[in-house]
Amino acid sequence: MLAASVATPSLAKDPVDYVNTLQGTNSRFELTYGNTYPTCAMPFGMHTWTPQTGRNGDGWKYQYHVHTIRGFQQAHQCSSWSNDYAVFSLMPVVGKLVVHEDERATRFSHDDEIAKPHDYRVRLASGVDVAMAPSEHGAWLEFKFPADKPAWVVLDGYTGFAEVKIDAERRRVTGIVRNGRNQPQGFVNHYVLEFDQPLKSFGTWRAGRSRTTINADDPVALGRRVGGYFEFAPGSVVNVRVASSYVDLAQAERNLANELPPTTRIEEVRDRARRAWNQMLGKIAVEGGSEEELATFYSCMFRACLFPRKFFEFDAKGNPYYRSPYDGEVHAGTMYTDTGLWDTFRAQMPLNALIQPTMHGEYVAATLDAYEQCGWLPSWSFPGEAGSMIGNHAISVLADAWAKDIRTFDPQQALAAYQHEATNKGPWGPANGRGGAEQYGRLGYLPYPEHREATAKTLEYAYDDFCGFELARMVGSEPHQAQFAETMFHYKNVYEPTTGFMRGRNAAGEWAEPFDPIEWGGPYTEGCAWHWLWSVFHDVEGLMALVGGEQKFALKLDAVFDTPGDFEVGTYGGPIHEMREMKLAGMGQYAHGNQPMQHAVYLYCYARQPWKTQARVREVMRRLYNSTENGYPGDEDQGQTSSWYVLSAMGFYTVCPGTDEYVLGSPVFERTTLNLENEKQFVVEARNNSPENVYIQSATLNGEPYTKNYLRHRDIVAGGTLVLEMSLTPNLERGTGDDDKPFSVSTRE
Repeated sequence: MLAASVATPSLAKDPVDYVNTLQGTNSRFELTYGNTYPTCAMPFGMHTWTPQTGRNGDGWKYQYHVHTIRGFQQAHQCSSWSNDYAVFSLMPVVGKLVVHEDERATRFSHDDEIAKPHDYRVRLASGVDVAMAPSEHGAWLEFKFPADKPAWVVLDGYTGFAEVKIDAERRRVTGIVRNGRNQPQGFVNHYVLEFDQPLKSFGTWRAGRSRTTINADDPVALGRRVGGYFEFAPGSVVNVRVASSYVDLAQAERNLANELPPTTRIEEVRDRARRAWNQMLGKIAVEGGSEEELATFYSCMFRACLFPRKFFEFDAKGNPYYRSPYDGEVHAGTMYTDTGLWDTFRAQMPLNALIQPTMHGEYVAATLDAYEQCGWLPSWSFPGEAGSMIGNHAISVLADAWAKDIRTFDPQQALAAYQHEATNKGPWGPANGRGGAEQYGRLGYLPYPEHREATAKTLEYAYDDFCGFELARMVGSEPHQAQFAETMFHYKNVYEPTTGFMRGRNAAGEWAEPFDPIEWGGPYTEGCAWHWLWSVFHDVEGLMALVGGEQKFALKLDAVFDTPGDFEVGTYGGPIHEMREMKLAGMGQYAHGNQPMQHAVYLYCYARQPWKTQARVREVMRRLYNSTENGYPGDEDQGQTSSWYVLSAMGFYTVCPGTDEYVLGSPVFERTTLNLENEKQFVVEARNNSPENVYIQSATLNGEPYTKNYLRHRDIVAGGTLVLEMSLTPNLERGTGDDDKPFSVSTRE
């Protein structure tokens, strides 16, 4: 039994044993089942490691249907669409030396592959057995070569600038890599690697456009697309200890010495990572599900615990510090990066706030450090600010943390930073500040077609302004309350009552024509009118009033699932993968593979029909998720789509981050125990639960009858037990009172 304490008494295996890191890897440009790769990493580790099937620079670094491996690489990729940064790789080669990635690619079979968070192993067709085990800032790689052929390890500096320095006597290689985007001038990754076997020969190489040059016995290479090679005796078992740093080479060496000392063995590194993952996954103990449900849950929870990354290191005195990806300078303290808040504000950030509030407190404090270092709140950090997608969702994360008593930052500074964000446009992408801020304030909406995605932006700006208002209300800042008190209702200005949808309109107030609710793009982001009607997280009551009341609202939600999943490509000019994924899901216009609609199944709880939420949530989890390479209904997106599943499988979801409420759904398991950081437990006990018994007949919270369609954060963190009596048939009376409805700002007293 492992030393880690994990409260999973009914599990036949440790939680980490249920994880399949190949979940979601069967993805292509045209259609994605997750766009993931088999990450070998520590929880929220600064660096991860993965096998590489794609070409250098290809966002699809590992695809399940590709049967050759080109290297084993340090990776940080959030999404295939954003590519990667600070990458380099190692690859074993047998026989004749080949260094070019196309020539060294070697076949493998998934039958010969083990893919766990703490343990990746594969046997290559060349006869080499490869193993990887992670540390916080590095990895231990082991290559077991066949006895009858020359043995080589190739170091690849990837697509950008790299430096390779070989010290053959010390069996040591150092250098730097700089590749990827969103990095300040001079920002590089320093690496050090050490072999445990003597080098028979060595050299460097450079890949040109038409030919690759090999320089035997040359200990130094500098430039673009360069690397090194190292020969070992046939039959060698070569252990490679690798670590890297953004601070300097001395810190990379310190990381190596602290985490992967030469007296260690790969088994010890693997066991240490295994314990770390069991401790992390054991924060939520589930009982009573099938093997597949357990595998899906813990595989999703694994993905939910990779981002944001701990972008800091420890100096000689053990104090945290980091080189900022925003200003390039070295700062004391902690920094987190690699997250796209357009995705993760919805569920992944609230999940962190619930199960690891101390770390989340460091994260929210770091958002204001990032603001000081680059002049803007981060919206999509990778590792520096990219400004991708839309909305200003750092304020959602800050308000949500404050509402949940995570108060590690200055709220007045946060409000001032958000005011700056909401009234100016930054130098980076659409989510860096607000383009058209003056028109949004003057007209009450962003006009289309003057602004791309204008209706979607209007809806998300209104929600973000609510979060600004809510943080100001909680801390008593009347000027900021006044600033956002009106703009948080701007969503009403893009609702067109004749068609019953949110629509684009120009600066003169005229609605964009022609209109087709299944046409994607234009005033919408990665969706159509069916998807964007529901993005009023903070005021569902107000939205219901626009639609015509509770009954019409519920019927409109029904129509999402009843309307065929057809689409018009609109301004995209051709099908994008999200369109195909919606069609493939077979749930009408419900597009769970992308973020704008992921909360929509919970909205029946606001319309006095919670039983429909219960049925739909279970249907989504059953039909659209599994633990295999086809495990997701679209992009996984830095933990967001996984976090939706983790929260929903527990029985609740954060429809409106920035408040302290979780809307009730229908749990997958008979019993779920949250082992909270404050050493208390919150238990969800679903009696008579089964794949058929998805409806809540009655509920008690700590022994008292409970009819509400939501839980409060304070009730969870105080510890207690929620008992749900599950049934095959819905209870049409439970959860239908005025007080049973979740939060809406327009009905708050």
